[in-house]
Amino acid sequence: MVANMVKFLLCKYRARKLTSYAELLNTVLRGNQEHYPVVFCQAVECFLLVFGVDVKEVDPRRRIYIMVPSLNLTCDLMQRDGQGLPKVGLLVVVLSLMLQNRDHGPEEEIWGALNKMGLCVGKEHSIFGEPRELLTQVWVRDGYLEYQQVPDSNPTRYKFLWGPRAFAETSKEKFMEYLLRVNRRTIRSFALPSAEAVREEEEGP
Repeated sequence: MVANMVKFLLCKYRARKLTSYAELLNTVLRGNQEHYPVVFCQAVECFLLVFGVDVKEVDPRRRIYIMVPSLNLTCDLMQRDGQGLPKVGLLVVVLSLMLQNRDHGPEEEIWGALNKMGLCVGKEHSIFGEPRELLTQVWVRDGYLEYQQVPDSNPTRYKFLWGPRAFAETSKEKFMEYLLRVNRRTIRSFALPSAEAVREEEEGP
């Protein structure tokens, strides 16, 4: 039921349409009202964590909802045909990696992190397409990222920086608030191991 609700919300988001409690209940849950609170909560969290899209209530009386990109990043809205899957979630990840590294991201570190997520250079991804093209061409052209050569590097190395459009659409303060919020949701929903446990596992005995 959660997966079906996520798919339904995704269709609404791509079509730029609102949805409602009544529609979700009748279309997705088919009248199983007792499951609605849990299913809706888990679907909203999944939608945020996977696609980087928030579900917000715009009419509490009629319980009408709208799907909006997190942090006001509009990269998905630039897809005029509405056919592409949301990519703002990946953009949030890349910008987050740079924030954690004093506002810049060495290319090798960015790709190392994305490889762990199953995004590999030259390999087509079902949601994000070919990641190198997306990061070094599409988002650079759109102004979300800057892709620069590291001065005096030999062999030649590159780094990513926040682009002017990212600064225009969001802020680092809002970003940090968002990351704290997502971290709380992730821990509650998926019981991730602590940072210390991950570090110990990586370092080994």
